[in-house]
Amino acid sequence: MTPSPIRRVLSTLRSHRVQCLLMGGQACILYGAAEFSRDTDIALLGDAANLQRLQSALQDLHADRIAVPPFEAEYLHRGHAVHFRCQHPDAEGMRLDVMAVMRGVAPFGVLWNRRSTVDVDDGESIDLLSLPDLVQSKKTQRDRDWPMIRRLIEADFVQHQDRTTGERVGFWLREARTPELLVTVARRFPDSAAALMVDRPMLRLAVEDRQEALDGALEAEAAAEREADRRYWAPLRAELERLRHERLR
Repeated sequence: MTPSPIRRVLSTLRSHRVQCLLMGGQACILYGAAEFSRDTDIALLGDAANLQRLQSALQDLHADRIAVPPFEAEYLHRGHAVHFRCQHPDAEGMRLDVMAVMRGVAPFGVLWNRRSTVDVDDGESIDLLSLPDLVQSKKTQRDRDWPMIRRLIEADFVQHQDRTTGERVGFWLREARTPELLVTVARRFPDSAAALMVDRPMLRLAVEDRQEALDGALEAEAAAEREADRRYWAPLRAELERLRHERLR
């Protein structure tokens, strides 16, 4: 169950009709790959009307912006996260991080159309990133994100391996992070693996059960994503550093 302070944050966002999707550690919990987090991370529609609704929700949560950048559309649209700390008694200390743009992740309209919805207590529901979109959002330079990607995919495989769909099999073949799982899926669904080899050449290694080579290919794939994320964030971090210096003057 989602902890009550997080539920308070999400219910407040919903009551103000903020168009947003839960992501980050709390979304991982809902997908069965537990990750402790005191933060609430959301992706949101970055248009003026939705940001105004978010502002009203933040007021109800007694949320103050922390750190940089400012809560302005231009920073969200460039890929920055804006950070808040809630002071409402029902969500005291809860950090809320919002983003409108993420590297390699589809625009919000696409994310919204393929979102997942989870029913929770009292008839409420939580909208969150679809599992493939959550996995994509986790492809960062942070060490802790890659084990979480593995756990998300393995949890999904365990849950759905006896009632597969072509879409789900394709997801496993494109995203699995261990040689063992790739070999298992490729053996069960060789036609799907063959069809996806152009996009992920290492699937040939999975079909051939070359697990040592697969392990190296997976490491190289993750390294390339980490480097792409470092390049993406370099100018954004430089901008944040400039904003911090300006704030201290």
